[in-house]
Amino acid sequence: MTKQKDGMECGVTFGTERKNSRTKGAMRSRAVAVGMSDATSAINEIERIPCPCPGPVGLAVDGNTLWVGSGETYRIYGIDAHQGTVFEETSAPAKPYGMCVVGDALRVIVAEPETDNRAIHRYVIGNDFKADTVRCPSDTGSFLTYDGDAFFVSQRFDQQIVEIDGNGVVLRTIQTPRQVTGLTVVAGKIYCVTTIDTKSSDYRLHRVDARGENATWTELATIPFFARSLGFDGTRFWTHDRDKREIVAFAKPD
Repeated sequence: MTKQKDGMECGVTFGTERKNSRTKGAMRSRAVAVGMSDATSAINEIERIPCPCPGPVGLAVDGNTLWVGSGETYRIYGIDAHQGTVFEETSAPAKPYGMCVVGDALRVIVAEPETDNRAIHRYVIGNDFKADTVRCPSDTGSFLTYDGDAFFVSQRFDQQIVEIDGNGVVLRTIQTPRQVTGLTVVAGKIYCVTTIDTKSSDYRLHRVDARGENATWTELATIPFFARSLGFDGTRFWTHDRDKREIVAFAKPD
C-alpha cells in the first residue's frame, strides 16, 4: 500500500467499509459522492494570519487557539487566533502531519524517520509528548480528526478515510472521489479539503455524510490555493495556504 507523503447534489457512488464488532474483518458497502458543477463558488475568506513556521502541514483548532505542525522544523506551535502570536512551542518526536484536539491533548500523526510508518502520538498541552501511540491503519495516514467517539484518518494516495477506535481498530473505510488534504468533523459530518493529485491546483471543499450505510459527498466550494489541513472554531473553518505560509479563516458555506 502506498505511504502518504503529505501525507453537488447530483451523484457518484464510492465505497465505504464498515467493521461489525461481532464479526472478523470488514464488510464493504457503497457510498454516494455527489458531484459539483462549474458554477460552484470559491470559499469566502474572512482573514489570514501569518504562519510562524515554514512547511505548515498539520492544523488543529480549539476555539480561539490554533495548533500548527511544521514538516520542516518538526515542531508544534500554539497560536492565539486573535493576536496571531505564538504562546507555546514544542518539538515533535519526528515529522508531524495531521492533528486534532482531544480533551487536554493533541493527537498528532507522526512519521517514523527511517520507515515513514505513521502513528498517532499524544501531546498533553502545556506538558510533553507521551509514550503511548496508536498505529495508523497499514502504517499510513496524512490528516486526522475526531468526532467524540472515533478517529478518522485520511489516506491521501489510497483515496480513503479510515475510521478507527482509540486502540487503532478499524471500524470503517470510506472511499473518497479525490485525494484528501485536510478534514474535520462538524455536527456529525466530515468536511474535507480535496484535490486531484500532487501537481493539481484544483482544490475544493466537500461535506461527507457517512452516518448511514451509504456516505454522501457534497461539493460546497472551490479553494483558490494549495490547502493543507482543515479545522473549525465553531463559526469558521481554518486551513493552511501552503505556498504563502498563511493560515486562512473562511466562512462555513452551508
